[in-house]
Amino acid sequence: MTDGDAAEVLVLQRCCWVQEAVANDTLDIPALHETTEEVAGWLSRWRAWCVRRQGRLVAAVRARAEGTTWEIGRLMVAPDLAGQGLGRWLLDYAERQAPARMTTYSLFTGVHSHRNLALYQRAGYVVRPDADTPPGITALTKSR
Repeated sequence: MTDGDAAEVLVLQRCCWVQEAVANDTLDIPALHETTEEVAGWLSRWRAWCVRRQGRLVAAVRARAEGTTWEIGRLMVAPDLAGQGLGRWLLDYAERQAPARMTTYSLFTGVHSHRNLALYQRAGYVVRPDADTPPGITALTKSR
């Protein structure tokens, strides 16, 4: 993906994070408040991948190296396609893109995002209770 995809990514992102806002009873979710310019900014700084069906952007994820940790974020699947394995496939794809020197994968989700937590735990991630995260956020890690 490129920063030229920012407007389309923003629409998908907002569709996906509305559900997270409802599940976690908060609108204080950065993905809901970003502008097209901010999305274009992270698209140029992170590695990002998407899935399209018949030209429609239906899923996306981003990742970047932070030391020896491969940070995965903004995993999103269009709500009408959720539950079909697309998120799991995209998570696996993002993990496989990690440079060889990465020793750990990390990601974050809302404490009440039960569907996300189940996906990540099935994929081998464990909750990091010691993580310094804002209230309402759960950090998860997985050894490579």
